Amino acid sequence: MNGSLKIGTFYGIPIQLHWTFLIIIPLFAWIIGSQILLTTDLISTTFRVSIDTSIITSGYMPFILGMIIALGLFGGVLIHELAHSMLAKSKGIKINSITLLIFGGISSMEEESPDPKVELPMAAIGPLTSLAVGIVCIALMYFFNGAMAGNPPVAGVFVFMFGYLGILNVFLFGFNLLPAFPMDGGRVLRAFLARSMPLNQATKIAADVGKVFAVLFGILGIVLLNPILILIAFFIYIGASQESTAMKYNFLLKDVTVSDIMASNVRTVSAELPVREVIDLMYSTKHLGFPVEERGRITGMVTLADVHKIPALDREAMQVRDIMTRGIIALPPRAPVIDALRIMSTHNIGRIAVMEGEQLLGIVTRTDIMKVIELKEM
Repeated sequence: MNGSLKIGTFYGIPIQLHWTFLIIIPLFAWIIGSQILLTTDLISTTFRVSIDTSIITSGYMPFILGMIIALGLFGGVLIHELAHSMLAKSKGIKINSITLLIFGGISSMEEESPDPKVELPMAAIGPLTSLAVGIVCIALMYFFNGAMAGNPPVAGVFVFMFGYLGILNVFLFGFNLLPAFPMDGGRVLRAFLARSMPLNQATKIAADVGKVFAVLFGILGIVLLNPILILIAFFIYIGASQESTAMKYNFLLKDVTVSDIMASNVRTVSAELPVREVIDLMYSTKHLGFPVEERGRITGMVTLADVHKIPALDREAMQVRDIMTRGIIALPPRAPVIDALRIMSTHNIGRIAVMEGEQLLGIVTRTDIMKVIELKEM
């Protein structure tokens, strides 16, 4: 996903943080820290425990605890997403990455189109994992409350932290059960609907339900002046729209291969060609990218984006080999067009070469795919 930072891997799965994470963590820390007495009363009332507040309310401790709890919340989100991914891998589905977002995450999976029989348990495992994490946190809260009874101020710190994390993860359990895409409940709804109607129709209904929830959350957030509800509304609405669009593309392009829409007789350029001549070629042909040929082999692609990376003054002394993107991304002619679109989105590129072995047969661009989608919608 664009705008994400890789922080590590787990069983070969890249773990990424979306840029919104950098905003949400300090915001959560501030909200938790500024409402610490209110939350303490909630934890005490809910779990019938006594919390000594002498440490948790002193100095900067409320905001330190806020940061720890905010990080713990996203740790719970990570465990939630890993549960989805581990079950998916056990079903033979490849996981490209996990991206953590506000109140959830996205597991990027290589899947042609969701099988309702597989999607139902995959959707259910996430909320159940959040519930299990919440129960463990609550159990730890009671453990520290008893084990450190002789030191009430320190016990208060642990009871507050684990009690708060317990409430948050149980909330995640309930929140993710909402029948609203992209929440897990929306996927459960789609799986049930898909038993009696085509998958694309089931997806549209589930996505529309998600958008309704997003609008309701947004209105409630504005009325209550609650930025978290507004962010949740934005997250649900965008996620529902993206899922609906992706499924529509899958449905419209399901029988189309890259050979059906590729441009043949593709113009290639030599690696020794001056950059200035490549720019002139782009102007004259209205093509913004060309495969690069070197010693009789296609070794890369040069695009307008590659040209823009180089200052105008430096281009005069450069050749294509100096700015090209090496390592050609290619598909065989029988590959589904949806695979090409998925690769373009993943690598943020606008064109893919179509090759049989080392022979260049043609090229498919994002514009070509969008034209086919427009025609299929007629």
